[in-house]
Amino acid sequence: MEANEIIIKPIITEKGLSGVQNKVYSFVVNKNANKVEIAQAVETMFNVEVAKVNTLIVKGHKKSQNTKQGRTVGKTSDIKKAVVTLTEKSKPIAFFESLS
Repeated sequence: MEANEIIIKPIITEKGLSGVQNKVYSFVVNKNANKVEIAQAVETMFNVEVAKVNTLIVKGHKKSQNTKQGRTVGKTSDIKKAVVTLTEKSKPIAFFESLS
């Protein structure tokens, strides 16, 4: 897989941006990617050095909607989230620095 296929999008939340000072970043990644592939993708996309990668599966939420035909129930899709920590000597990712 290529780097742009592994990293789908950054997670921009208040909690996610609080880790930027400590060089900790969160991304939504491909469900089939492992930690080594995620680390290589972040290194190639942002020119940084990765110290460690933690991954977790975030389960989708149930959704219900009332329509003319009746009540429909669905579910949002599950995502894989990666929390990436950079090394001490690595420069911060510029995209996240502009947000905080």
